[in-house]
Amino acid sequence: MTNLNVIITGATGMVGEGVLLDCLQNETVASVLMLNRRSFDLKHPKLKEMLVPDFLEIEKFKDQLTGYDACFFCAGVSSLGKNEADYTRITYDTTLAVAHVLVQANSNMVFTFVSGALTDTNGKQMWQRVKGRTEDALMKLPFRGQYNFRPGVMKPVAGQKNVRWLFKPLIPVFMALSPSRSLTLHEVGRAMIHSVTRGYHKQVLEIKDIKTLAKGFL
Repeated sequence: MTNLNVIITGATGMVGEGVLLDCLQNETVASVLMLNRRSFDLKHPKLKEMLVPDFLEIEKFKDQLTGYDACFFCAGVSSLGKNEADYTRITYDTTLAVAHVLVQANSNMVFTFVSGALTDTNGKQMWQRVKGRTEDALMKLPFRGQYNFRPGVMKPVAGQKNVRWLFKPLIPVFMALSPSRSLTLHEVGRAMIHSVTRGYHKQVLEIKDIKTLAKGFL
């Protein structure tokens, strides 16, 4: 597949921005629509933006979301300081609200969700369980393909604005000491594109799977 039309959420965050920049550089991608709660100041011939203040009300925008081949759902927040109900609303409810609308509007779409390393429906930590339930629910939807990425520490793409600067100096050190638990956002973006053009034999992709798919292997 070439000339992909892609939707990306979370472009104002580190993962979403990295995936976005990789898509804009990739000749396989013809256009990108950012679904943002707040505007992201970036101009590019391939790029459009749609402001959706509340993803739980995305049904209102359904007619404007047809004709897309993929959604790379990179929006998310830390669970720090949140109770399970609040984190569930942000992580599970909003993701599923978007997914339900998109699968109705684009029956041939591939939907990729950025989850996290150690996600586990039966995990001890609240965020593990919520993300696990989100993965489980997404895998039941009738997309052409649905993949859940569980990345670890990620090296940002050059020129990114949305990077936690206090953490940034530690990334090269961690990647050198623990390469099996880290990867680059170029790898994440490339693997997402390949999930649409090539597919993969697993729906849940750990770090080693993301690296493998980024290279184009199945």
